[in-house]
Amino acid sequence: MAALGWLTPRRRSATARSVLAGEASAEAARKSTQEVLEREPEFPVPGDDRAAAFFDLDNTVMQGAALFHFGRGLYKRKFFDTRELARFAWQQAWFRLAGVEDPEHMQEARDSALSIVQGHRVSELQSIGEEIYDEYMAERIWPGTRALAQAHLDAGQRVWLVTAAPVEIATVIARRLGLTGALGTVAESVDGVYTGKLVGEPLHGPAKAEAVRALALAEGLDLTRCAAYSDSHNDIPMLSLVGHPYAINPDSKLRKHARQMDWRLRDYRTGRKAAKVGIPAAAGVGAVAGGTAAAIALHRKRR
Repeated sequence: MAALGWLTPRRRSATARSVLAGEASAEAARKSTQEVLEREPEFPVPGDDRAAAFFDLDNTVMQGAALFHFGRGLYKRKFFDTRELARFAWQQAWFRLAGVEDPEHMQEARDSALSIVQGHRVSELQSIGEEIYDEYMAERIWPGTRALAQAHLDAGQRVWLVTAAPVEIATVIARRLGLTGALGTVAESVDGVYTGKLVGEPLHGPAKAEAVRALALAEGLDLTRCAAYSDSHNDIPMLSLVGHPYAINPDSKLRKHARQMDWRLRDYRTGRKAAKVGIPAAAGVGAVAGGTAAAIALHRKRR
């Protein structure tokens, strides 16, 4: 067995040089960690009451578009017919697969929603919104983005949703997530009944930035200490307002801009955007299946 002694590791006591090497390595690791901490101070900063966070909703906090999920819930309650459902389904499929907001689709969806709720009471839609959140939205919240929002809340900061979705449904979502509140598109109502018109324009693009600016002024916030999160290049005006902009699940234009501006990026998507298109299961809605199949085929063709 002596001949095999060379295979057996020998126990050697540490020499002065090995001790020196070990101590030097430990010190280098400690300094490296300290440098990282100095470069990246704790964020969000606990107790900073002049800081807040602003989160886009569609595809940032939630998979898909809130307006389309809301439409599904209204269809279930017979607010509109199968033909309208097919259109909502196609628009939702496109949004989920393309990962970008198509202005024409979004305008059509808003016009449809306004015509659908016209004549209904605001209180009725608020109550229905609570049910629709449980049915279609709760399971589509991105856990990663939810954790980011919670970090701001844990630091004692206010957190707002900023979305083109109706303010009523946005407020429901914000409350269910334990957030401070929501900025959303305001539909005109008279004596508590929807007229089918908007107050101003949809809260989209530059309008979001103006809403955040106005809220910051009213709440005494310092925008240079605030954070904003979005997936869309349409929200670059809002992201550019704050001192801590984040691109979340970004579209290609936002990703490019974020890299150029050295903004932080987070992507919580686990696969291709074709996963979980989320079309309602309704017997006999052939147009829904056809629209979804066409969207998937187009997506594959572009890959």
